[in-house]
Amino acid sequence: MAEKSIQVLERAFDLIEAIAHAQGPIGLSELAQATAMSKSTVHRILSTMAERGYVEKTLEGLYAIGPKMFDTLSYHINSLELQTEAKPYLALLKRSLGLTAHLGILDGGFVSYIEKESPDWSEEAYTQVGYRSPAYCSSMGKCLLACLSRGELEEVLYDYEFKPYTPNTFTRKDEFVKYLHTVRKQGWAMDNEEYELDHRCIAAPVFNYRGDAIAAVGVSGTNETIADDRIEHIAQQVVLAAKRISSCMGYAE
Repeated sequence: MAEKSIQVLERAFDLIEAIAHAQGPIGLSELAQATAMSKSTVHRILSTMAERGYVEKTLEGLYAIGPKMFDTLSYHINSLELQTEAKPYLALLKRSLGLTAHLGILDGGFVSYIEKESPDWSEEAYTQVGYRSPAYCSSMGKCLLACLSRGELEEVLYDYEFKPYTPNTFTRKDEFVKYLHTVRKQGWAMDNEEYELDHRCIAAPVFNYRGDAIAAVGVSGTNETIADDRIEHIAQQVVLAAKRISSCMGYAE
């Protein structure tokens, strides 16, 4: 059964490649000939891919790459562009503030770290690229959740478990949602020892040309390096960096 599934998957890739190489809409017979498959097999696989939007059928009955394929690839392309544009500003935050700077994206109820600049090797073991942390106790996560619509936020937080990692962690949904209103107004969020004791983070959202919050940029440190009297200054610098990255991504206020 597993071998059969792999074979179907290979045939699907063969069809996608054949359509792409055709450099234009192509017919069922031509696809069957190009991939050495029967017309019925080609039709069955294409029908499934068409339902998902990865291929589309023209009015003439020909097949072409569908919009879902471009949307899916655009996420990866945008991510690469985002990391490239953000890296100099992360490095600047690291140098000017002496803090570890991160770039993260929302991944359901989590934040995934996709870029990092650290001034201290001791920070390398924590929040390295690829790390995921709960969004509700992450400054970057709070920024991105605060930018969601009410319906989107309800979907993410539906049946969400607010686990108390420290005494400072939000454990009630209503209190957390109330805090997100504050985040929207001030334009930045803070993790005040909510995921780990003696660990603070401040972050701001990054927007694309459509005005969508696509990522967040943040800095992290200890209670000493992000002392109370530094919070406002650090927040201003993080917001400024986020605005500059947003501008690079085509966002205009």
